[in-house]
Amino acid sequence: MTLPLTIRPEVKAALEDGAPVVALESTLITHGLPHPTNVETALAMEAAVRDASAIPATIAILKGAITVGIGAEDIESLARMPAAQVRKCSRRDLAIATALGQYGATTVAGTMIVAKMAGIKLFATGGIGGVHRGQPHDVSADLTEFGRTPVTVVSSGAKSILDLPLTLEALETNGVPILGYRTDVLPAFYSGRTNLPIDQRIESAAEAAAIIRAAQALGAQNGILVAVPAPAEHELDLEIAEAAIAQATRDAAASAIGGKDITPYVLSRVSELTKGASMAANIALLINNARIAGEIARELGRL
Repeated sequence: MTLPLTIRPEVKAALEDGAPVVALESTLITHGLPHPTNVETALAMEAAVRDASAIPATIAILKGAITVGIGAEDIESLARMPAAQVRKCSRRDLAIATALGQYGATTVAGTMIVAKMAGIKLFATGGIGGVHRGQPHDVSADLTEFGRTPVTVVSSGAKSILDLPLTLEALETNGVPILGYRTDVLPAFYSGRTNLPIDQRIESAAEAAAIIRAAQALGAQNGILVAVPAPAEHELDLEIAEAAIAQATRDAAASAIGGKDITPYVLSRVSELTKGASMAANIALLINNARIAGEIARELGRL
């Protein structure tokens, strides 16, 4: 069976030439942000990667074809589709979406898998999935993927709507090193920093690249998390964020919302409760993470 993987020409040429490439996910386009903010943010992330002298590769499934490097028209088309018509693709969903010719948006786990298939070492996103608050057995597949897929993910830690201490424990269990980009503690997504320690503080993209290169030389088969705090001017006050998250989590429970629907629901509800401040922080950190991932990819190429 022919692998349903399409790598668009610009990305393919960059990979063949050994040029720096950064993978970007597509769930934020279809399930994370409203239109037209989703399109504007996705394109701004691509621009940030280019500003760092790297090539962006936004990943999605288009009528069953896993596509690495979708274009602006594809982004616009996905952004306008009802979320129910686009499968949210983690590891368990990829075979279904490709076999049945569906549209799919890749999660952190899904993007890591496809990035590895394509030979891309860096991936930028907002926040990874984790262990849900009050539901310790509801654990995102992202954490398992980190333990078996050697792709480095640049994010602002895990989404702060999650149980961060338990998420950190799960990452440790899976052997995932957490590098704090100019921070000694785990970022709390859009609301500043936690008091949770990380494995190693780093000060530059060059240091991150050196650690990634060492992991490759050792034959490590796990991912690496580079945790980047949200830009200070866009951080959401921690007390405001926590109050909104607590209310949104109660609302989700009252409405019996769970599984893969809970994260987009809670994020949307938190945005409503904070009058858009959480969304502004989310957008700012997405773009910042894309830029830093581009810088790390560039430094990795030099090694």
